[in-house]
Amino acid sequence: MRGTRKRGGVIAGKATGRITAAIGLAGALFSLVVPTIVGVGGARAAESGGSSPQVSWAGFYTGVNFGGGFPLNVGERLQAGSGFVSPAYDLYPASRERSAVSFGAQAGYGWQFGSWVVGVGTDFNFFNGRGGMSGIFPASPAFWPLGVRSYALSYATPANYFASLKARFGYAFDRMLIYATGGVAAGGARGPAKLLFSGSPEDYYVAGTSQSSRMKYILGAGVEYAMTDNWSARLEYLFLSQSLNTQLFDNGADTQYFSRVRNENNIVRLGLNYNLGPQYEAKEHGESDKGVEEERFSAHGQTTAVGQGYPKFPALYSGKNSFTPYGQARGGSTSGLYLGARLWEGSGVFVNPEIDQGYGLSDSTGAAAYVNGAVAKVGASAPYMRFQRYFLRQIIGLGGPGGDRDEGSHSEVLEATQNQLAGRVDKDRLIFTIGKFAVGDVFDDNVYAHDPTTGFLNFAFNSMGAFDYAADSWGYTYGAAAEWKQSWWTLRGGLFQLSQVPNGPEIEPVIGRQYMGVTELEGRYELFGQDGALKFLFYADNGYLSKLDQVTALAYAAGDFPPSIDNLRRRSVKIGGGINLKQQLMPGLGFFMRASMLDGRYETVDYTDVQRQLSLGLVAAGTLWDHEKDEIGGAVAFGGLSGPQIRYFGSGGTSVYIGDGALSYAGEKASELYYKLWINDWMDVTFDHQLLINPGHNSARGPVNVFGVRYRAGF
Repeated sequence: MRGTRKRGGVIAGKATGRITAAIGLAGALFSLVVPTIVGVGGARAAESGGSSPQVSWAGFYTGVNFGGGFPLNVGERLQAGSGFVSPAYDLYPASRERSAVSFGAQAGYGWQFGSWVVGVGTDFNFFNGRGGMSGIFPASPAFWPLGVRSYALSYATPANYFASLKARFGYAFDRMLIYATGGVAAGGARGPAKLLFSGSPEDYYVAGTSQSSRMKYILGAGVEYAMTDNWSARLEYLFLSQSLNTQLFDNGADTQYFSRVRNENNIVRLGLNYNLGPQYEAKEHGESDKGVEEERFSAHGQTTAVGQGYPKFPALYSGKNSFTPYGQARGGSTSGLYLGARLWEGSGVFVNPEIDQGYGLSDSTGAAAYVNGAVAKVGASAPYMRFQRYFLRQIIGLGGPGGDRDEGSHSEVLEATQNQLAGRVDKDRLIFTIGKFAVGDVFDDNVYAHDPTTGFLNFAFNSMGAFDYAADSWGYTYGAAAEWKQSWWTLRGGLFQLSQVPNGPEIEPVIGRQYMGVTELEGRYELFGQDGALKFLFYADNGYLSKLDQVTALAYAAGDFPPSIDNLRRRSVKIGGGINLKQQLMPGLGFFMRASMLDGRYETVDYTDVQRQLSLGLVAAGTLWDHEKDEIGGAVAFGGLSGPQIRYFGSGGTSVYIGDGALSYAGEKASELYYKLWINDWMDVTFDHQLLINPGHNSARGPVNVFGVRYRAGF
């Protein structure tokens, strides 16, 4: 054991030396480059006969960073858990926690009020040295009487990164900014691992990816110096806590090991930023285009908090995925940053870091037409961060008739909003999107019912209920989409990766092994002078799915209930589709309707437990009652199951959102009424009521009255 620890110390010492040398080199370059650039800037100011103007710290910035991290806690211990009688069986493998190089990129947006500066930003950084040590290690003396003198450990690749979404608060002394920063972090999880004592099955232990119930956070301070009006360099210190990582090693029998590693690091790094400033860059294409601002970058933010509750309701029985009949109140929030930049003509690259916290009612189960689409399905008491979107979009203009570009009649202006860069584009155009995003970002849109952060909360009104689209547990996936937009019609197509297992948190890693193909045709028209659009959508999920009747039959044959849906997954293709209508009835009043069906023989893939659904409703703007920016909406939905689904749930099966342990089948019905109260241009509050009849398609339960309040703020 002493020899092992000595080797670990040598490794740590060498790594520390390398980092010290790297930071020293970076510091030398910093001290060389900064005076040079500042000198050039000063010389130019002198030539112009004046002093340098005060630097603005407002607006968008992006840059890179480089530095090193130093762990606060070293050492490893695998504690003997259940089945062991003494801590003498604890294991002490060599530690791999060590000093390591850190490098990455950052972006953000700032506001300046006199000398005070506030802002928000995000970063993503490679940071090695996080995983457990793989190898063969000496066992404790307690194992010697059993003939065991050593054991083997094998760790898969850990999450060798950290990312953050944080706020910044500082004070500027002209070209120098001193600031404090802090926020929510991500990364640092340990990969799956194996522990082996001998060739016997009972001596073989397996552990999944490490888990943590605590918030990962980052705190620090720094100083940034503006070398020119656009370029700045920073030196900062960060305390990074990637929480208490816990791993459970299980041999499938009666003994367990577990490890808890406090993943905390001091990070010192240098950064170089390019500051674009708060202004837009106007680009004129023609006489009619003057005054149209084309954004080079885009920075928006939003936080949405939803509180919901329901009183006690009648229920003859309850199951694993039921609303508890005794009443409940839950709350949750999502907060995100939406950053975009134009790389070249027609392009846009976008990234959306997001912080999620809280829970949906009954942990996001209980109804197929689930009551809250604005809060993440993966609930947590502590805030956690994820990069939900990062994608590239390219717009190619097709010009006017005959290929001529007429800026007046054959172009339109895109507004500045989330994940969209303002500017003029051709009405006839091709749009390509590739990366990680939501299928609903491109398909099944409806101006009256699509976004649960601004309109209806219920699933039934924001997409087709029977659109079982590809997504991870948060609703995003990797994919590519193409759109061909012409004067009155648009054709869309896309390919997206399914989750690795249905409704799982991991996206299928192999491109094309499990995927969804989707196409949509949209036609736009006028009816009695009012705008409308009709869309036809078709999709097919190609992956490893279970046929529900086979699952149910196997449960009856084996007498093993509830049926296990995991046992019979085979390569299958599940198809579905629907129509989507939006129609303005008069200025300020619109109607929407969706109708959809799918192949009900298979298990739910990634969305919700509906085989057929019809939803329709009205949305009215406050102009009709002299409150211009208020809004009211009302809608109803009727959903149903297929025969195989009815038999599966009737035998006690569970799925993504429903499963009461039994089923007295009746189609699920949902209604929602909301009033959105405008507070100011960046804040609104919505009061919401939903009524669920036969929740989970079960007439033995309900009805359920759900009351909610949604708060939304953004910039």
